[in-house]
Amino acid sequence: MNSGNPGWDERTKWPEAGLVIFDCDGVLVDSEKIAVKVDVQVLARLGWPLTEEEVVERFVGRSFADMTADIERHLGHPLPAGWDVPYQRLYREAFERELAPVDGVVDALDALTLPACVASGTSHAGLRHTLGLTGLHERFAGRIFSAADVPRGKPAPDLFLYAARSLGVEPARCLVVEDSRYGVEAARAAGMRSFGYCGGLTPAAWLAGPGTTVFDDMRKLPALLHG
Repeated sequence: MNSGNPGWDERTKWPEAGLVIFDCDGVLVDSEKIAVKVDVQVLARLGWPLTEEEVVERFVGRSFADMTADIERHLGHPLPAGWDVPYQRLYREAFERELAPVDGVVDALDALTLPACVASGTSHAGLRHTLGLTGLHERFAGRIFSAADVPRGKPAPDLFLYAARSLGVEPARCLVVEDSRYGVEAARAAGMRSFGYCGGLTPAAWLAGPGTTVFDDMRKLPALLHG
């Protein structure tokens, strides 16, 4: 379904697409369901008990730095450097047991004819790990961008603009595939068309908005992008 709002004309003529920018977690790798369960455990140990639904609403799609800042604001004191290190094992072990590509995304990537890259709030080390575990890393090698590369993470447009600039493609010719409200907001701020995947944790209503096509099956993505 195509989303819209007053003042947005879906007949807007966009230039020919030149680049597809994929988020990673929840778009390429089915990591968010796993990570949210661990997030709940970690936050409870830190003193901020939240439900899985609350974690999704607050943190899915945001960078580690933004998440840390929110935790510090809630707790009322800074966290020590490396506060997350004792918990990294929990995520690593859960991913190694359960992580897989998002259903249908391998078929979608095989059918894609446009150049593609990854732009994610996850660190470069985290991207190497999750994309490596799922056999997707080589598809994007040399074209993987992290929020660590820019001053501000999503919903700021910095990361998407940096990816486009690095690959020599104008923002208006970029198509962004996201599954979080922060991601589609970042795409809009960057002046890019977005495709919001609601087949995971994020409700369709959180993704709908100007310049965004919401869809629920990754196998439909190539036709949407090329259309």
